[in-house]
Amino acid sequence: MFAQLIMAAEPVVHEAASASVDWSVVWSFIRNVLTVMSLAGGLFFVLAGAVGVIRLPDFYTRLHAAGMTDTLGAELILFGLILQADGWQVIAKLLLVAFFLFVTSPTATHAVAYAAYKAGEKPLLGRWRAPALEDEA
Repeated sequence: MFAQLIMAAEPVVHEAASASVDWSVVWSFIRNVLTVMSLAGGLFFVLAGAVGVIRLPDFYTRLHAAGMTDTLGAELILFGLILQADGWQVIAKLLLVAFFLFVTSPTATHAVAYAAYKAGEKPLLGRWRAPALEDEA
């Protein structure tokens, strides 16, 4: 009886299931999904930075919103472009752009904030509440 259970538990391989998988199609699909996710994430961060620049109260908080989100958003967009690039030369150029953006964007944000501080721009201190959207219309 135990032998009958073992014989019944053996997997049945159908002829259609034993066909080889075209891995190039699978990798292409995965690459496309990662590209869409990366581009959508980059777009989200860029739009969040734009909303922050519009809604936040003073120069320093607006600069922070713009400086943080544009770097991450641009890096995600560049990553999506790298995934779709064909040649190694294009990938190398995109990686160089990503590196320089990663280095220069925070540096530029700091330089602008320091210049504003030296010019006498004061941050808004204390509690602040955003006005309702109806009040701004």
